[in-house]
Amino acid sequence: MDKLIAQIEKAKPLFEKLSRNIYLRAIRDGFISAMPVILFSSIFLLIAYVPNVFGFTWSKSTEGLLMKPYHYTMGIIALLVAGTTAKSLTDSYNRRLESTNQINFLSTMLAAICGFLFLAADSVKVGGFSSAFLGTKGLMTAFLAAFVSVIIYNFCVKRNITIKMPSEVPPNISQVFKDIFPFSFVILTLYGLDLLSRALLNTNVAASIVKFFAPLFSAADGYVGITIIFGAFALFWFIGIHGPSIVEPAIAAITYANIETNYQLLQSGEHADKILTSGTQMFIVTMGGTGATLVVPFMFMWLTKSKRNKAIGRASAVPTFFGVNEPILFGAPLVLNPVFFIPFVFAPIANVWIFKFFVDVLGMNSFSVNLPWTTPGPLGIIMGTGLSMWSFVLAITLIIVDVLIYYPFLRVYDKQILEEELAGVDKSNELREKVKENFDTKKADAILNGKDTNNTVTVTNTTTDESPITKQTNVLVLCAGGGTSGLLANALNKAAAEHGKPVKAAAGSYGAHMDIMKEYHLVILAPQVASNYEHIKVDTDRLGIKLAKTQGAEYIKLTRDGKGALEFVENQFKK
Repeated sequence: MDKLIAQIEKAKPLFEKLSRNIYLRAIRDGFISAMPVILFSSIFLLIAYVPNVFGFTWSKSTEGLLMKPYHYTMGIIALLVAGTTAKSLTDSYNRRLESTNQINFLSTMLAAICGFLFLAADSVKVGGFSSAFLGTKGLMTAFLAAFVSVIIYNFCVKRNITIKMPSEVPPNISQVFKDIFPFSFVILTLYGLDLLSRALLNTNVAASIVKFFAPLFSAADGYVGITIIFGAFALFWFIGIHGPSIVEPAIAAITYANIETNYQLLQSGEHADKILTSGTQMFIVTMGGTGATLVVPFMFMWLTKSKRNKAIGRASAVPTFFGVNEPILFGAPLVLNPVFFIPFVFAPIANVWIFKFFVDVLGMNSFSVNLPWTTPGPLGIIMGTGLSMWSFVLAITLIIVDVLIYYPFLRVYDKQILEEELAGVDKSNELREKVKENFDTKKADAILNGKDTNNTVTVTNTTTDESPITKQTNVLVLCAGGGTSGLLANALNKAAAEHGKPVKAAAGSYGAHMDIMKEYHLVILAPQVASNYEHIKVDTDRLGIKLAKTQGAEYIKLTRDGKGALEFVENQFKK
């Protein structure tokens, strides 16, 4: 098993480079920016159709009123994502340009939105647009429009292809003329692509893209496809790479389009049978977090004999219940722990296989509603699939199966830790070094070896008792989805209030930080986004902001020790 893990780890640099790809990042960040729209629209979908389960049906007029917010939000999501993706990609390109010669992100957003309409919207006789591809069906086209727009703008800005105005002209007026050439090139390029598609394929670009990728979408919905896709989530995380950063952008268009397809199938009285959806990812595959770890903290609490394992279980149960499973991932640890390799990778795959069986064989409807990822897994399954009886059975089945998968390996691990506790021996140095290597861990020993019982964090460079923080200091903690970062932000705010320190912390998700980062004095990266350190450092250095990254178990320790977290912040200003 160790040899297998070692072989997988050799590919880590390649996977990390892939996770930092600016185009994949732009897709993911574009969706993050659009997430409030997606969740808002789902509220009205639930209000409109959940009562049907209990035999109550709204009148057609009331149904129309309830669904109007959905159609004017989720119904144009591709149009919105074209703009947000272009904005994110523009930020990435601007990092490579001179600070005095930047791309205007508002211009690229407008160009991407207008260009998307050329590719996806057909005019109708009574005026306006046909909206068939303005929603989830047009997401692939939205990415194309965003990428083409930003690439052309970058080309023009770097080569100063613009209309130069006299210095007396106000900057906002000059910017208008500066954007004329790149905007024109974007629209003409995408319009030309539209004309070519209509001439060769007799349809618009959006329809052509959907038709081209249809076989891939179908294959991805099969047993082999879902095994590869969702197995990769856990595999990447196990070796220290945030799997969703690589996999999510590649499947985002499929998952959200399938949600819409399932909804339409239900509305027409048919079976909602699309497996590959955002709900499948969040509540089936990553129920309780990557690795399907919902049951693991409770197993640590109730089924282990080791005091250390019981304590880790108690501390991890609540966050994991809401999908924030870093406390158990790094606290046990599960990642890079050979004992848990098989259940960590196989449990998510087994879950999605069972779900597909329920849908394909038992006739259960798949997910047709988008819910917040922090919704507890079992509740997400029940609500996301329409409160059917099979959804309750599925939730219970997955919990039982995951317990059975993890239990033999938990017994082995608990025996190891119990023996070490009885013998007074530290945990394996080999495991400690692996976690250090993959998460750059420097302060993880306390939680890995079981010796530390006073809930404090060892702090280095404390040469003086005088705090370097004498005025209001704002701290931004970033993680992948805004959940893990909230743990540390809350700990910092609580400790700051208790100790009278002028520190105020906020949590955020990486990718949605660019516009708010300038309001903070220190940015802290949680472990799952720590690999982006050099990427974001370009921005923090430009803005004169301190930047710090945390490592695996160290981060979890800081979330539990507010005083230690404050000292960690103070140390960043002593450097």
